[in-house]
Amino acid sequence: MSLSSKDLISIKDISPEEIELILETAAGFKDVLGRDIKKVPALRGKTTVNLFYEPSTRTRTSFEVAAKRLSTDVINIATSTSSVVKGETLLDTAKTVLALGADIVVIRHNCSGTPHFLARNIDASVVNAGDGTNEHPTQALLDLFTMKEKKGRIQGLEVAIVGDILHSRVAKSNIYALIKMGAKVRLIGPPTLVPDYLKDLGVRVYFDMNAGLEGADVIMMLRIQLERQGRGFFPSTHEYFRNWGLTAARVSRAKDDVIIMHPGPMNRGIEIASEVADSSRSVILDQVTNGIAVRMAVLYLVSGVKA
Repeated sequence: MSLSSKDLISIKDISPEEIELILETAAGFKDVLGRDIKKVPALRGKTTVNLFYEPSTRTRTSFEVAAKRLSTDVINIATSTSSVVKGETLLDTAKTVLALGADIVVIRHNCSGTPHFLARNIDASVVNAGDGTNEHPTQALLDLFTMKEKKGRIQGLEVAIVGDILHSRVAKSNIYALIKMGAKVRLIGPPTLVPDYLKDLGVRVYFDMNAGLEGADVIMMLRIQLERQGRGFFPSTHEYFRNWGLTAARVSRAKDDVIIMHPGPMNRGIEIASEVADSSRSVILDQVTNGIAVRMAVLYLVSGVKA
């Protein structure tokens, strides 16, 4: 089996079978990461370009490490130091990148839909590394991989997603992916940060943190995206933490074997207490490691190389 598209743009576009294929392929690549020589020749001779229009540390680095583990040549383009600042369009930048021999373009952009536009206009494979407030599909896939690794399954899990859901592309991709894979999704946060339309997807919405965490298998905390908030969505960060911050007392409302997730970067003391972020229930650093394996799988599969 292979992916049906040369691109990975949205979780909405891929089937549960394709998600399983990516997770199974990632499991094989995670074994590679445990070897003394953490590299395979799977994509030798290919070129990957990381085209990031927004600041990023862990996602860009994760894609770069993943590509290098597959033996591809990697070109990193930070648009703040490229011809973009001289007025070059996205499409012209992409065509220049293709002329350099790119086979795969990994793009992050602050405008929703940009990866879709790029995929329609270039022959290279396009991977969405986050577009606006729309989607972040590889983050959702690595989150699924981590849940399956820690809990042994995804179907039937009670997953509580907490925080700034309105501005979170991570939350949206996870909602689409978790529902496709049979998990039960709860959204928890201030009424101003939980869009009402998401109820139509079959999620349950809680504005009370304690009630929402009751019996959860997984708690996924989200970063408060103050840079995307043009107006006040809550009175203060102090009040936010008091009402929706994750503390040890609140974790006790969930199941005894609950796991704590966060896509990072964390705002300690605003959305999560340090004693929880650093506890034995936290799998936050596992998410980072698993991100490399999952992105290796995505790059490998979109390249069209057959197993």
